Amino acid sequence: MATSESSGVAERYASALFDLAREQNALDEVESNASNLRQMIAESDDLRRLMDSPVFKAEDQIRALDAVMASHGVGGLVANFAKLTAKNRRLFALGDMLKAFAGLMAKHRGETLAVVTSASPLNDEQLETLRQVLSEKTGGTMKLETVVDPSLIGGLIVRLGSQMIDTSVRTRLLGLRQAMKEAA
Repeated sequence: MATSESSGVAERYASALFDLAREQNALDEVESNASNLRQMIAESDDLRRLMDSPVFKAEDQIRALDAVMASHGVGGLVANFAKLTAKNRRLFALGDMLKAFAGLMAKHRGETLAVVTSASPLNDEQLETLRQVLSEKTGGTMKLETVVDPSLIGGLIVRLGSQMIDTSVRTRLLGLRQAMKEAA
């Protein structure tokens, strides 16, 4: 979870990346590379450890990050951006920066970004149904970003801006546990 300080850093960096990509008419390319890098971060515990640990020197982080990005075809502005965050000792916030960039892109296209966390991957039909329901509720076009968190056990957590809808089994069980403690 991002602190308010790292959220501010993430917003500033994301805004700078967005502005630079727009100036260079590279919004689509940057969005694609940023999405690929976010996915790499989400899927690799080793990469997250490299990014989060203050023990690694910036030069080592840059070298490792450069190799990983090159092997996954992430280049251009996004690769330079990621290396700059490492150089500035802000690599710990890169995931938040890329998430903020995705939000700026959605806003640029007139979409509302909803982050949907589920216990297992949602299929295309489920995603489309969810997109339609959320579009009806908000009255706008929805862009869904999915995250898989098996600890939810079942159900969903949907974040729309500052609003959160939590129907996860984990939350229900925690609520039940708390109710049982209070009743005892």
